[in-house]
Amino acid sequence: MKIGAENRNKLIAAGALTLLAVFLIGRMLFSSPEPSPAAAVPASVTSPATIIRPAARIKTRGRKAGAAPSSIDPSLRYDWLKASEDTKYEGNGRNIFLAQAEIPEPVAKANTEEEEAQKGPPPPPPPPPINLKFFGFASKPGEPKKIFLSQGEDVFIASEGEVVDRHYKVLHIAPMSVEIEDVLNNNRQNIPLTQG
Repeated sequence: MKIGAENRNKLIAAGALTLLAVFLIGRMLFSSPEPSPAAAVPASVTSPATIIRPAARIKTRGRKAGAAPSSIDPSLRYDWLKASEDTKYEGNGRNIFLAQAEIPEPVAKANTEEEEAQKGPPPPPPPPPINLKFFGFASKPGEPKKIFLSQGEDVFIASEGEVVDRHYKVLHIAPMSVEIEDVLNNNRQNIPLTQG
């Protein structure tokens, strides 16, 4: 059995790639730095104020370090500083560095204090509705009537005078409705018998 006889084309391609890699690594390690493009500009084109100095290149372990951009002029331009000092910044008075909404200016009130005094204080809010459902009752001879109440998935069994869910008191049981009092809010409500 011959090694590489079946894959002769692959063996040739691997050898060629190896030689190419060795050549490129040698060229990278032993090459000298190229002249910078700024050195090729004739002196008659540049004025002393706009001289572009070539960027310094540093070799580290055979690689060139990143060079500074050649278009940066490190000289201080006093005319530009003066122009920026004389610029007046105008805006709408809003501070863009505060993260809050603008407060609108108050609009003149249409109602006077006398009109508000005549109206009086606002009425108290209505008590919350009782959200129990009456869906049945049970009665045995000699025992008081008991009703079945539901609230969501909870089912309660109570008779007259008992407190349900530590919040509602059963006052009166009729054949088609029940009177419930909300103990916390002093609210009474008749709840009709519901089907289903």
